[in-house]
Amino acid sequence: MTNPSDGAPQPGALAWPDHDTGPQPPPDHEAADRDERRTRKPLAAWDRVKFLLLLSLLLLFFVWSAMADNPLVPFEDAVNQTVAAKWWVLALMGVELARQLHYFISEHSAAYHRAWSQGVFGRFERRAERMNDWNRFRVARALKVLVFLALLSVVLGALFDVDPATALFELPARAFVVLPLILQLAFGFFFVMFQFIGLFWFLSKGGIDVYFPDDIKTRFSDVWGQDPVVDRVKENMVFLEAPERIEEKGGYVPGGILLWGPPGTGKTLMAEAVAGETGKPFVFVDPGAFVNMFMGVGILKVKSLFRKLRKLAVRYGGVIVFFDEADSLGNRGSLAGTPGGAAGASAWSTKPDGAGDHLRWLSPGAQAEVLRTGLAPSSGGDGPARVRDRMIMGMGGGGGGTLQALLSELSGLKKPRGFLNRIGRRWLGLTPKPPPKYRILVMMATNMPEALDEAMLRPGRIDRMYKVGYPSKEGRKRTYRGYFDKVSHSLTDDEIDKLATITPYATGATIKDLVNEALITAIRDGRETITWPDVLKSKQLKELGPPEDVEYIERERHAVAVHEACHAVVAYRVRHHLTIDLATIEKGGTYLGMVSSIKPEDQFTHWRSEYEADIMVALASLAGERLFFDGDNSSGVSGDLDSATTVATLMEGYWGMGSTVASHGVTHKIGIGGGGGKPGSEEHERELLKGSLGERIEEKLAELLGRTEVVLVENRTPVLAVAHALETYKTLSGEDVIAVLEGRRGPIVDGRVYHVPEFAELAERYHAVATAAHRGHSKVEAPLPVLGDGAPRGERGVLVEADRTDDTLQH
Repeated sequence: MTNPSDGAPQPGALAWPDHDTGPQPPPDHEAADRDERRTRKPLAAWDRVKFLLLLSLLLLFFVWSAMADNPLVPFEDAVNQTVAAKWWVLALMGVELARQLHYFISEHSAAYHRAWSQGVFGRFERRAERMNDWNRFRVARALKVLVFLALLSVVLGALFDVDPATALFELPARAFVVLPLILQLAFGFFFVMFQFIGLFWFLSKGGIDVYFPDDIKTRFSDVWGQDPVVDRVKENMVFLEAPERIEEKGGYVPGGILLWGPPGTGKTLMAEAVAGETGKPFVFVDPGAFVNMFMGVGILKVKSLFRKLRKLAVRYGGVIVFFDEADSLGNRGSLAGTPGGAAGASAWSTKPDGAGDHLRWLSPGAQAEVLRTGLAPSSGGDGPARVRDRMIMGMGGGGGGTLQALLSELSGLKKPRGFLNRIGRRWLGLTPKPPPKYRILVMMATNMPEALDEAMLRPGRIDRMYKVGYPSKEGRKRTYRGYFDKVSHSLTDDEIDKLATITPYATGATIKDLVNEALITAIRDGRETITWPDVLKSKQLKELGPPEDVEYIERERHAVAVHEACHAVVAYRVRHHLTIDLATIEKGGTYLGMVSSIKPEDQFTHWRSEYEADIMVALASLAGERLFFDGDNSSGVSGDLDSATTVATLMEGYWGMGSTVASHGVTHKIGIGGGGGKPGSEEHERELLKGSLGERIEEKLAELLGRTEVVLVENRTPVLAVAHALETYKTLSGEDVIAVLEGRRGPIVDGRVYHVPEFAELAERYHAVATAAHRGHSKVEAPLPVLGDGAPRGERGVLVEADRTDDTLQH
């Protein structure tokens, strides 16, 4: 009790309220009755007499059998003979009467009931629990088989009129005598039934592989570049190995882990490392294991899988099951015609740059398509989202309850296992034993988490979700070192650091592939050691693919070179948040040339000035072609205009980087701010773009185009210098582009020769000849200038003088 003068109760002390604090809950009379009556629950009348009736019917059966063998025997003599011969039936009836008397006393005497339940049976249960779960299961199964054989032998002995032991040995011979008749009666039924049983049993197998502890050699030390996620997964392993550390404190062991992220980041490798570190069996479930031709087969596979998992968990103290590509499991929402993953799409996307994180996994073309469809009107028909939802089919090629069966197994009712445990103990009036605690760790991996059913992701099924994203720069450096240590190379730490910088979205899989490609490049050149140029070649090959075996005509080659040079010069002058990675005019599958840039450091937010610089780099092609070709421009600027317009639209309408504050994303949904037409219709969108938003976008693009033209006018000679280098070498690294612009020596190009006074006049003369050929659609009547002091060096060799002389250009 607390002292009233203290003013407040002390911690841990009892305090009596001075007044009514609110309505109190009603008293639990049933709980009070249970506390007062610590006796056995009374049995129903049928439960008291059912076994006595069964034994009585068995005794009458034996009496009838005796009278059938000898019809002259009277009923009383038959009863006397049966009682004398089948005395054990009366003994069983006596045991049943004693059992019912025991139950009757337990229902009325608390002391008697406590002595038996806690003293006798409780002591036996406690001793049995000391055994290993697997050993206890096998002993119990052996005892059940022995009891079944004993009962069978007794019944057969009575039927065959022989000893019970002899009856078991006579059973095969007697069954063989009547087998033809049985086969005739049951052949048709069992033949058809076994066909279906065999077919479904065969179809329910496959797609599930079990690896035992000695089969898995992968360790956490083999997982590079994902240290934060590995640390979290290790925490789960502690609970799997020592579950009492959390269960003794009132918690429970997390039973499910979801690894989600881009492809190639090491999700499957991490799951293998978990199995290797814990020494538990590892069950791998193939992504297509539950996609079947017939409905219902998937359910059988799920039941069979978890039956196997329970046995392995009991035998080895735990088991790990891994569902790779878990998005193939499907989504019940898609089957119902509703967007199953729409609600979770935003939850799975982080938006460091104003767009969903999943856009980073896509190619530039796919990103543009996603943005285009994302800005398109929602007409209420079968748009892209609806089509996608219908394409995400459920497990089993159309549902069939397979996904529901999996959800039930993951966290359904933990029913008692075993027929005799569930049925036999109930017949005996005993409560079935609860199942043991199965230590099953469910791991899933996917790069489409929004496609998973929401019910699967709830706590209790999937307790912990970890994003296995792109490695950081330090993670990439660690991964590069790990793979380069397996081969012979001459790379320095600075070069590995630079390689990690110029591959910002490299994953473990792409890094491994890049190192292997560099090794192939070295072997092709007759070397066994990888060098830095080998790595750069391999990087360009992987990012751009092999160039097409085509040659530009001279005037088109010069136009493409000027186009890309304008991109490169504007990027170097105004876009400081990215650095140039490479520039090329070698034709690829979908491009004539390109300039790619990368982030020099990991950055997760972007600013208006950065987006304006991006737009200026995109518009540099249009401004440059008009500047260098007398107001003319090619269709090659279409992709650049698409990118610039997309970014400008997002800036003006979504990101608050324009002249207004309102978000077009909201006004677009509710249908305000536009002209006529139904909200979401094409007419409405056209009117909307003609309105204030379209005008603001056009004004922004015009302003940035003017700023870009100023930059190009001020850097006319550097543009021609980069264009000359591109025409000479076809592909330049970012270092070589900067070397040309800054007038220093690069890895391949000596940029100093582009800063001599004679170069500007020489470049202008050649450009004038190429421009004249462009206007007249004629041949360029001059060779590409060759700079004697700056002759290309390196693996491409030295360019020789043109094989024709021309007075137009003087070298």
